[in-house]
Amino acid sequence: MSSNGAGRAYIGSFTSAGGRGVTVAAVDRETGALTVLATTDIVPDPSYLALGPGSTTLYTVSETESGAAAALDLTGDDLRLLGRIRPVDGSGPTHLALTGGYLITANYGSGSVTALPVRADGSLDAATSVLRHEGSGPHPVRQQAPHAHQVLADPSGAWVLSVDLGTDSVRVCALDPSTGTLHLHDETALRPGTGPRHLAFHPAGTHAYVLNELEPTVTVCRWEAATGTLTPVGETTVVPEDVAADAVVYPSELVVSRDGRFLWAANRGHDSIAVLTLDATGEKASLVTTVSCGGHWPRDLALDPTGQWLYAANERSGNVSWFAVDPSTGIPRHTGSLTAPAVSCVIFD
Repeated sequence: MSSNGAGRAYIGSFTSAGGRGVTVAAVDRETGALTVLATTDIVPDPSYLALGPGSTTLYTVSETESGAAAALDLTGDDLRLLGRIRPVDGSGPTHLALTGGYLITANYGSGSVTALPVRADGSLDAATSVLRHEGSGPHPVRQQAPHAHQVLADPSGAWVLSVDLGTDSVRVCALDPSTGTLHLHDETALRPGTGPRHLAFHPAGTHAYVLNELEPTVTVCRWEAATGTLTPVGETTVVPEDVAADAVVYPSELVVSRDGRFLWAANRGHDSIAVLTLDATGEKASLVTTVSCGGHWPRDLALDPTGQWLYAANERSGNVSWFAVDPSTGIPRHTGSLTAPAVSCVIFD
């Protein structure tokens, strides 16, 4: 898997829909171009990925009804399973995060969050804790029960946040590193029916932005790490005003620029990337424009480590598109694409 000194991208896809599973690609930092180095379908439906310390281990969920997570060894010439594929004791895990020596998964189907210990060699141990969400929302189909869609640690590392589409809320949890037990600390209610999907923090760590799936909006929140408190303070659309109210638009992912000046959101259906500016405080977001995502149904959006290149994982057109980001306006310009059937996410080392 030698990349000749270039960076690496890790791409997840749905094997049940013809995807390759996990793909490792070299990244040309000058052009943004991706070149495939290796693939493996050893883990079914690896829809979301996370890198371990030192980029020697890659973690993935298996977004299946039974639900599982796995670790892959990146140190050899081929992608190799590290230890066992572990059940998450929940269904349809869609997201994962590493914190405090544990891998945490968000299980959409069962509306729960699971903690699995990470062993010294990087492999996973059996689940130590499952925190089940409770509640529902007004949408008659999508919100009949909890649906945890994302989990992540806050910038301080003291808290674990889980975003639940089914209950219109974000839960703040504490992880006991000695037992691997997750404890609910607080729950922030968002506007009913918005269907929050993913959250991203401002680089200053003082604000968080929640992208809503059932309504094409982003909710701006203040974040108090000292108390583990998330407080909504505003809401901004991520599609132009001329988009019909009944149009099919399901926002999927959002990214904050390294300098905290811009926010980008992927819109499935509208097949666009929304460009928003953030004020100096990080508390006010304003939609500037939208540009084509370079494909159909952008499920994920990611910024490379240099901040110069933005990547969209377009699930239904089966490609990863990359864009040069204008540093003064934040507007991305499409410059290339890689074929990736049933692609679901892309991350970088």
